[in-house]
Amino acid sequence: MCGLAGEFRFDSRSADVGAVARMNSCMVHRGPDGDGFWAHGPVALSHRRLSIIDLSAAGSQPMVDAPLGLTVAFNGCIYNYQDLRKELEGKGYSFFSTSDTEVIGKAYAEWGIHCVDHFLGMFAFAIAERESGRLVLARDRLGIKPLYLDQTRDRLRFASTLPALVAGGGTDTSIDREALAYYMTFHSVVPAPLTILTGVRKLPPATVRVIEPNGESRDHVYWRPDFSRDESRADWSERDWQDALIQSLRTAVERRMVADVPVGVLLSGGIDSSLVVALLAEAGQKDLATFSIGFDSAGGESGDEFEYSTLVAERFGTDHHRITIDSSRLLPGIDGAVAAMSEPMVSHDCVAFYLLSEDVSKSVKVVQSGQGADEVLGGYDWYPPLADVARDDAVEAYSKVFFDRRWPAMSSVLSPEWMFGSDAPTEFIRRQFAAPGAETSVDAALRNDTTIMLVDDPVKRVDNMTMAWGLEARVPFLDHEFVELVGKIPPPLKLADGGKGVLKRASRGIVPDEVIDRTKGYFPVPAIRQLEGPYLNRVREALSDPAARERGIFDDATVQRLLAAPNETRTTLGSNALWQLALLEMWLQTQGIR
Repeated sequence: MCGLAGEFRFDSRSADVGAVARMNSCMVHRGPDGDGFWAHGPVALSHRRLSIIDLSAAGSQPMVDAPLGLTVAFNGCIYNYQDLRKELEGKGYSFFSTSDTEVIGKAYAEWGIHCVDHFLGMFAFAIAERESGRLVLARDRLGIKPLYLDQTRDRLRFASTLPALVAGGGTDTSIDREALAYYMTFHSVVPAPLTILTGVRKLPPATVRVIEPNGESRDHVYWRPDFSRDESRADWSERDWQDALIQSLRTAVERRMVADVPVGVLLSGGIDSSLVVALLAEAGQKDLATFSIGFDSAGGESGDEFEYSTLVAERFGTDHHRITIDSSRLLPGIDGAVAAMSEPMVSHDCVAFYLLSEDVSKSVKVVQSGQGADEVLGGYDWYPPLADVARDDAVEAYSKVFFDRRWPAMSSVLSPEWMFGSDAPTEFIRRQFAAPGAETSVDAALRNDTTIMLVDDPVKRVDNMTMAWGLEARVPFLDHEFVELVGKIPPPLKLADGGKGVLKRASRGIVPDEVIDRTKGYFPVPAIRQLEGPYLNRVREALSDPAARERGIFDDATVQRLLAAPNETRTTLGSNALWQLALLEMWLQTQGIR
């Protein structure tokens, strides 16, 4: 829920309340139910509220806890806040609200930066300490909630979205060449702390940053998932793993029903979201609202998966909404989705999530989603080729199956002046894979995708597109206890049955077999995968815009070749290469970056 922004001065000046107000006004979509502002000397915090827990004024933010000398601004949800509240009451704390925000403040007062170890949920928060003058920023274990930073010698600004920082003024909006190399290579993923803009960084997941009044800071990384075998479970059978997986997911799904408003489910018709619906039905949820989306077919590709989502909805008696997107909404939807992106994201799923969220937000404020299952459970087709690869050869094998293009090919796409000086993406993967705690090549890839790729592509996509319409999305497959369990599962069990084998087998008897045995689906937006007509014109406009020509990021001959045959050149993973180039320019132009 919500969006936060703030400034912390290091130069003895008072915080620029005008800049913070501009930042806050950019996030009305994240919190349409109210706003709040607090300033004290060098610190200013602002907040946009989406009321989910404690709908009263007592739950408003920034939340000042005068007896404790703390002010909190928070985005997200602490699912175990009620249990923590009881524990803290037992330690002598009294509460003036029923919100999870207040629990964060009291937990910090009790446990300091280690309060995050007690939280089950998704969160990004800022805590200002009155007595010490320091500021504390934190982000959840899997980066489900974002936190962007703009730091100079004199001040630090932070916000839930990158455009909010730009709106504050004074941000270095030049393009970061290293980040550009990641965007063009690592399937458009730019890992933390980088963003595509030189002056904006992001707090890494599972990190608490303590900033002193003089600007000095220290980071505490509080969680790293382990993807190696557990000796205490060495004798577990396949059935044991299946039972443990379902029980852990059942707990994760039930946790995410905590709210003072109704919670629905985004039901794509795939096994992941279908299992979420099935487990909620099993837990006794009645009249559960479910939502699925469909588009017109294009280029021989189907634009909907209603057959499967309807089957699941009928099986479990949900209040199902089939949302068919008229073609007249798609082109404006593309522009709307691009405007909602905190960073350029190439996946056509963004448009689907954006349009789906627009309609879903008219019915509910909170939904659960099946996002993340493929990354943690080996559901993508680039994992099986790694199964027999020696651990020492994993970096090259992964890069071969996942990277959009290898480093030697970059010079044929980027203009010489935009080339970074070295193959940063491959070096990054080499460092990630070299870290202990990933036993096999598949383990190394799954850990990387869970903690890096997932954070800065699918998870960011869901947050940006749902919050564009004041809709909170919760992702049970990214419950950190579930991820810890799944990391221990032997890779052959995950890769079985074409991927996610352990999940598929565990779901027998819970989810209809037709859903389990179907071909893997995606959020289909055929008009983007098969560029033609007005969608191709939109791409051509972006790449021929004066701003694009002045920037000159891309090799002109390559651009013209792609425009001449817009659907022929695909990346390693089958994405439209022309769309990748155009999306970056569309985003830069939408954000007014020259």
